[in-house]
Amino acid sequence: MTTKPLSGIKVLDFTQLLPGPMCTLHLADMGAEVIKVEPPGAGEAARGPQGTPISHFFLAVNRNKRSLAIDLRAPGGREVILALVRDADILVEGFRPGVMARLGLGYDALHAINPRLVYCAISGYGQDGPLAALGGHDINYQSYAGILEQSAPATASPHPGNFPIADLAGGALSAAMAILAALFDAQRNGEGRFIDVSMTDCAMALNVQPLAGLHTYQRAIPAGHDTLSGALPCYGTYETADGRHLAVGALEPKFWQNFCQAAGCPELIKSGWASGKAGPAVKAQVAAIIKRRTLAEWMAAFNGVDACVSPVLRIDEVLAHPHTQARGMTVDTPLPDGGSAPYFAFPVKMSNYRFSLDRQPPAVGEHNEEILRELCWANEAIERLKADGAIS
Repeated sequence: MTTKPLSGIKVLDFTQLLPGPMCTLHLADMGAEVIKVEPPGAGEAARGPQGTPISHFFLAVNRNKRSLAIDLRAPGGREVILALVRDADILVEGFRPGVMARLGLGYDALHAINPRLVYCAISGYGQDGPLAALGGHDINYQSYAGILEQSAPATASPHPGNFPIADLAGGALSAAMAILAALFDAQRNGEGRFIDVSMTDCAMALNVQPLAGLHTYQRAIPAGHDTLSGALPCYGTYETADGRHLAVGALEPKFWQNFCQAAGCPELIKSGWASGKAGPAVKAQVAAIIKRRTLAEWMAAFNGVDACVSPVLRIDEVLAHPHTQARGMTVDTPLPDGGSAPYFAFPVKMSNYRFSLDRQPPAVGEHNEEILRELCWANEAIERLKADGAIS
């Protein structure tokens, strides 16, 4: 028999876009009952403009959730949330500091109703400090965390890749980790906590390599000149004959030796960690060698070779790759137009647990009446909420 580890846990999700929804997606996939609280009409911003097809961005991070579309400022709106809070385990919000308090839904007010509530606020810069009130996006958080400065070749300007590190690692995963720790303690002693997740702070705390370089060399190492950023021949990407790229991560001598043997350059075995003036020269030699064959030819040459070599895959190739398929890393998700599309599944494997798509991403307010009836709201009360504009 399989069970989900968060079965029976109730989550109120006030977040939008990416960091918060990805956090609550993980909780939902592990069995938590997640109620997505969003504004009536168009719903949360990630859905796209009202009247247009729902965005794939929204569909990717909102499965296994229910939608409650409610105007928190309309008569009765706050009362619905307070009723939900009484039986909730977790609340996650992603507003700027002070917004929830102004709605009468700050931590102090909700803690008084439900002392065991774990309340997590995800923001760009945290609940206090000189940047707290500023807006921002992943590129800004990466900048303040010292990550963006390192995201460039030695001769180019910094630019983030298409993976929002601060949003996902700094926001979603850090929040999920803290929430589960606080939830464990709340279930042990009955007392919840307020969790202040700054995406900048959490991304900063993960930025270990440049900090280690600073302390080692007593200076900040420029992008492209540190161990993992391009200084070493044995760690980097090389262009192939067909314009694709081969990723080489042969940091340890045994891997570099295997690489050199398979690539036909045994004379470079002692030069994997070449640095200073020698480094660029060795890298140029390796680049010339890799440029002689296509990516497919190189992957055939390295088949069965333990050298930490991999193809740099496009996202469509990732979906079709044997590893992705063997690990069950995609889930076919129904689309509103009757079709379907593969999205990434919950990635962690556990004993006595199997990931499943139990609910497709919800329409705006799809579960309004269902949720209100679970609160024992009578028909007249529901109609009153509709008449007052709290729900549609």
